[in-house]
Amino acid sequence: MKKTATGIDNLFVIEPTVHGDDRGYFMESFSEEWFKKEIADTHFVQDNESKSSRGVLRGLHFQNPPMAQAKLVRVVQGEVLDVAVDLRKNSPTYGRHFSVLLSAENKKQLFVPRGFAHGFSVLSETAIFSYKVDNFYSRELEEGIRWDDPDLNIDWHLPKEEIKLSEKDKAQQDFANYESQF
Repeated sequence: MKKTATGIDNLFVIEPTVHGDDRGYFMESFSEEWFKKEIADTHFVQDNESKSSRGVLRGLHFQNPPMAQAKLVRVVQGEVLDVAVDLRKNSPTYGRHFSVLLSAENKKQLFVPRGFAHGFSVLSETAIFSYKVDNFYSRELEEGIRWDDPDLNIDWHLPKEEIKLSEKDKAQQDFANYESQF
């Protein structure tokens, strides 16, 4: 496996080593030993998966302490633009975002530590998005930031008229109104 720094502390792109031939491929998608040595001493407690169609945008989501979540995300079918926004108030990159194309083809993963908002847009006809989290879901502590917040200025790689949002994501707060708990 190979890790690549993103320019934001503790946020990494991970590329597994893929062994392939005319029969298909094999790869190790996660190794606790490697992960603890190279990325973070994180104990994942749950795996989640979603299936979405083109134009679906999920995010920008996070959970506040003490139920904040680190995530290890990847795509097993299709392609998404994955985005993480630094919400750590004492970070030199507070309010900056990083985006990366994740696909079944490139097999890249993104490690999103605690203290980040996270979201993705589906660029293929469908996508299956899989992710590990290091804390359980808490409805009471979940929050979000508007996907189209002008201060963040995220290019989701989709025309605005194609974007499909949940009612919850349509009503998220502006970044300027968010008071960081990280």
